[in-house]
Amino acid sequence: MGRNFFEIFQYLLDNHRGKLLGVALGLVIGLLIISFGFWKSVLVITFVVIGYYLGRRIDEGGGQGPGDWWDRFFH
Repeated sequence: MGRNFFEIFQYLLDNHRGKLLGVALGLVIGLLIISFGFWKSVLVITFVVIGYYLGRRIDEGGGQGPGDWWDRFFH
């Protein structure tokens, strides 16, 4: 019983990352649906996914940001 919360969390993160992510994602989606309703939650999740995608591209050096994408799409 000598373990504290952070040690347990670190163990779960190291050994069960996918399960932990799945539980957290399920909890967030469930709370969104309860709070906003299904379609508003779908809209919020869509914007989160788009934000993740754009942020990942910036982190990987794949573009300068949304302006780069905008220029390629419309020019």
